[in-house]
Amino acid sequence: MRCPKCGCQDDKVIDSRASREGAAIRRRRECLKCEHRYTTYEEIEKPRKITIIKRDGRREDFEREKLVTSLKRACQKRPVSVEQIEEVAKKILNDLIDTTDGEVGYREIGERVMTELRALDKVAYIRYASIYRNFEEPGEFLTEIKKLEKPHDTLTIRLPGV
Repeated sequence: MRCPKCGCQDDKVIDSRASREGAAIRRRRECLKCEHRYTTYEEIEKPRKITIIKRDGRREDFEREKLVTSLKRACQKRPVSVEQIEEVAKKILNDLIDTTDGEVGYREIGERVMTELRALDKVAYIRYASIYRNFEEPGEFLTEIKKLEKPHDTLTIRLPGV
């Protein structure tokens, strides 16, 4: 670490503590040359970019705002706060970063969104599912609603479109 005052690379750590809800470590440092004190943060480096493989095979950069917008639309006029929506988006994004190598299919994102919405608000879940699964008949809505009556088995891997 270079001292911001004199540029010297020799320093010592005076204090370390968890920061940003455990996502980073805050360190107070002191330059051994000029004795200037400064703060640094250390955090796990995550991939900067996630690419989505779309239905038609195109590749597109993941945009967190698109995810938040789709969640807000599904939760419109429902008792779901903006903070809850932001938390769901954050969880999905962190899961994608932790479990993928930078590329992810649209199905995986859609299934993760539906899993989170199912736990958050059943009506929002149905709204999202109707668009994601492209419902065209009233019977498809009824089928999905009947699935909600059964407990959600998180140990069973769901097949796309089932």
